[in-house]
Amino acid sequence: MECRIRKKESPEPNILNQASPFPDEVLERVLGMVKSRKDRSSVSLVCKEWYNAERWSRRSVFIGNCYSVSPEILTRRFPNIRSVTLKGKPRFSDFNLVPANWGADIRSWLVVFADKYPLLEELRLKRMTVSDESLEFLALSFPYFKALSLLSCDGFSTDGLAAIATSCKNLTELDIQENGIDDKSGNWLSCFPESFTSLEVLNFANLPNDVNSDALEKLVSRCKSLKTLKVNRSVTLEQLQRLLVRAPQLCELGSGSFSEDDLTAQQYSEIESAFNNCKNLHTLSGLWDPAEQYLPLLYPACTNLTFFNLSYAPLDGDDLAKLLVHCPNLRRLWVVDTVEDKGLEAVGSHCPLLEELRVFPADPFEDEAIGHGVTESGFVALSRGCPRLHYVLYFCRQMTNAAVATVVQNCPDFTHFRLCIMNPGQPDYLTHEPMDEAFGAVVKTCSKLQRLAVSGLLTDLTFEYIGKYAKNLETLSVAFAGSSDWGMECVLRGCPKLRKLEIRDCPFGNAALLSGLERYESMRSLWMSDCKLTMNGCRLLAKEMPRLNVEVIKEEGCYEGPAQRVYVYRSVAGPRRDAPSFVLAHCGPHNARGSGKGSTTWSIVCTMQPYLVCYMRGYFQNL
Repeated sequence: MECRIRKKESPEPNILNQASPFPDEVLERVLGMVKSRKDRSSVSLVCKEWYNAERWSRRSVFIGNCYSVSPEILTRRFPNIRSVTLKGKPRFSDFNLVPANWGADIRSWLVVFADKYPLLEELRLKRMTVSDESLEFLALSFPYFKALSLLSCDGFSTDGLAAIATSCKNLTELDIQENGIDDKSGNWLSCFPESFTSLEVLNFANLPNDVNSDALEKLVSRCKSLKTLKVNRSVTLEQLQRLLVRAPQLCELGSGSFSEDDLTAQQYSEIESAFNNCKNLHTLSGLWDPAEQYLPLLYPACTNLTFFNLSYAPLDGDDLAKLLVHCPNLRRLWVVDTVEDKGLEAVGSHCPLLEELRVFPADPFEDEAIGHGVTESGFVALSRGCPRLHYVLYFCRQMTNAAVATVVQNCPDFTHFRLCIMNPGQPDYLTHEPMDEAFGAVVKTCSKLQRLAVSGLLTDLTFEYIGKYAKNLETLSVAFAGSSDWGMECVLRGCPKLRKLEIRDCPFGNAALLSGLERYESMRSLWMSDCKLTMNGCRLLAKEMPRLNVEVIKEEGCYEGPAQRVYVYRSVAGPRRDAPSFVLAHCGPHNARGSGKGSTTWSIVCTMQPYLVCYMRGYFQNL
């Protein structure tokens, strides 16, 4: 049954007042079995009783932008949350396009959670600022806390991890990935109490320094339910063997360094036997600095692998082929472009069940060299042998329209297609034509496409194709592409499900920005950097859309001229309160700061770096 509801200007939830035939207890029990976030949101709109039942039965929440809602609003809406997933900075912070002190600090959230969610068990953060003090506060404030995941976060050190290890008695998961962490000492592992045995997931693969190997071995020995272990490159093959002997039940393994001097025949045999005893292994990663002579150690563990992450292992094509022969069940594969086309041909030959492939550049700043990296030839070869492929991230230095068309013909079920031609503005290297027809073929053929990243020499024709055919597209990333405002206008008018639009170094200006007035409230965010926007264009957007937050990151100077970096997002919380210091206020047409609903008040924030952030006050009615 489809329920269509018109949005109102009232701050009250937009719900049909229909009586539910189910008792509250039954309804809450049933809704507790609904796991999809989208389905739960739809359920809450059916009637008032269903709204309340969904409110009280919700145990986990996902927030894609920490400024889209305040912790106070969240806790009022959902009083019984046990698990929170929270994202902070825009994705372009990964490319150093967001100043370090931009915000997204977890502290204010933790303070509210300590009061409203004392039973909180899980916290999963991405691109958030997390201090050691915040980690200590977390460890001391939630007695039932079980799982902490930090991905691409910054601001903390191993002292914060030591606080978690010391005080979280029920911890089952500690997952630290790709964070800007100050690695002071490997002794944080010895802070787990001797009686501690509950750990199921431990990942510190990206910590740079040595760890206390004795403490690690004792911890692994005590935690009989450990299913995921990912260590850093300081862990040697000999140490890895001792860990595997103590945890043969592992399902996911991230190895340390895979090179070692002078292994004896007995040591080699013991390591091989340890891998052979890991019968449940389905995910393998790590393999830092792999030595060719040690790769056969992995063969016994490859049989049941469904995910092989070799993004830190610059293998050549021959070594990859030797490994893939033993991986008949592989669904996901991440590699470095050192495997070249020969390695991708091996993927097509040995991995018929493959669903996801990511090819990363070994050196994205290296000048183009003949015979280095992967090309359109390897892309086509793997697509012939992997008809189930539906997710691809492919970094290369050359591509053709014909090759992309062939790939999507062989694999028409793509949901994620991210082609990154590393030389900006690179045309079809054979015909010297723009790459318009390549991405036209993608959106015409792949009707299930949800995420698209385009690159190469592109005109507005590419964006006309996207607007006309990509009706299920949710995320679009664009760089160094387009001819005029018309391209962006086509996308905004033609893609009804678009939620995230990321644009950099494109010739899109104020007209393109303002063409999306009818779309931005239904989107999560818009990022534009180094385009042709002006401060006046951003003010016009803020004036027309008072329910959006419009932030401009601008070098110190006057408040006019170009707007270098613009971040637009919907929010039910109004302007964020943690903007950097040195705040100067400029009032909009209502000439009153914070004058209430409909106000177009701006705050202009000058940071010490210096940067200038402008954001507009606005409110949304519904989460």
